[in-house]
Order: sequence, then structure tokens, then C-alpha cells
Amino acid sequence: MLEFSVIIPCYRDEQKLACLLAQLQEFPRQLDEIIVVDAAKSADCAKACAQFQVRRLISEPCRGQQLLAGAAQAKGEVLWFLHADAQLSVDPLGAMTRAITQGAIGGYFRFRFANPRAWPACILEPAIALRCRFGVPYGDQGIFMARSAYHQAGRHAPWPLFEEVPLVRAARQFGKFLPLSEPIFVDSRRWQRDGWWRRTWNNRKLALNFMRGITPQELAADYHSKIDS
Repeated sequence: MLEFSVIIPCYRDEQKLACLLAQLQEFPRQLDEIIVVDAAKSADCAKACAQFQVRRLISEPCRGQQLLAGAAQAKGEVLWFLHADAQLSVDPLGAMTRAITQGAIGGYFRFRFANPRAWPACILEPAIALRCRFGVPYGDQGIFMARSAYHQAGRHAPWPLFEEVPLVRAARQFGKFLPLSEPIFVDSRRWQRDGWWRRTWNNRKLALNFMRGITPQELAADYHSKIDS
């Protein structure tokens, strides 16, 4: 049976983190390792980690650095990277196990918006699936990889945004990096708050500017000032 290490970067999202940790504990099979990488040095994060008996690391507030710190400590055969506000499908471990045992080096889950939903979600979800086929799935889609393949592909970039882009591109050169049919549910609060189309357009502008060569550090300042909570 494959051993899984779950790595969760958290920054001021302790309530959502607690919900995710509770869901992970409800799995029929106990996970081998859960590592939370706390960038806010939060007492609430420490409390949640103690309540659910998971390992907590401290990091600077940079998601790429948080993921690298967690992966460096992880012992499992498969690394599963989750955002703190993710909501999971019924059997994600089974889906990942089937993919790995059938020869994949890793993959990602199908993007779905969590409730409350609005009608634009029905348009955006297939558009995101199409983008992922030809581009790069982002970290909110529960990227997972065999630990050996993760290190061979160069690990996450130490960036605050788009940290998974070079990793996924390299992984696809080494082997099968599969899209799973099982969904992962992405918190819709920012789309609800900012407006579905405005939020989507702002995200696309960030991606286009990244492709144009603007550094992730510059983009992160814009991201947090305009559309992040």
C-alpha cells in the first residue's frame, strides 16, 4: 500500500484548515503523514494542528517556500499538495493510488467550485479543464506526485505565485502526469466577493503577465493588493 504525505501551506486561513484536517481524518484509511506549513505563525493554526495531531512547520509567507519546506520533511512515497481551503471528494486516496500503480508519476484533480455556486461555474469549470490539458494545472487542484519524481522534476519553485508551473512542465517530460476525473472542490468565496467574471479576468491577466516575463514577486504584490483576501 502506498504511503502518502499530505503537505498543506497555510497563511491566515485557519478556519478552513481545520475543516480540511477534519475531512482528512474521516478517510477510511489513515494517512501516513500530514504536514501543515504555517506562514503566519498563528496560535489558531497551532491549535488546529494540535487538535488533529498533525505536524506543523513554520515558514516565511511565500507559498513556494512553504511547499518546499513541507516536501523536504515528507517521508511518504507520494506527496499530495493541498491548499488549506480545499474540500475533497469521496475517495481521493483511491484515485491517486490507481493512477500511480498504473504507471503515472503524478497528476491533479478536476477543478470544481464548492458551494455556494453560481451559473458562471458551469462555464468556467470546463474551460479550466481545457486549459489544464494544454497548459498547467494550479496548486488548488490537489497536485500529487511520487516523491522520487517530484525531486527529479526539480520541486516547486521558491515563488509566491505560479510555483507549480516549472514543476508540472518538467514532470510531463518524465512521465504520465494525469488529470483525474475525481473532483477537488475549490472555495468560491473570492469569486463570490469579487464577481465571477472579474475574478476570472484578473487571474488570466496575472497568468498572461507571468508568460510575458514579469516576475512572480512583482505579480504577487498585485495579486494580494487587488483580488486576494
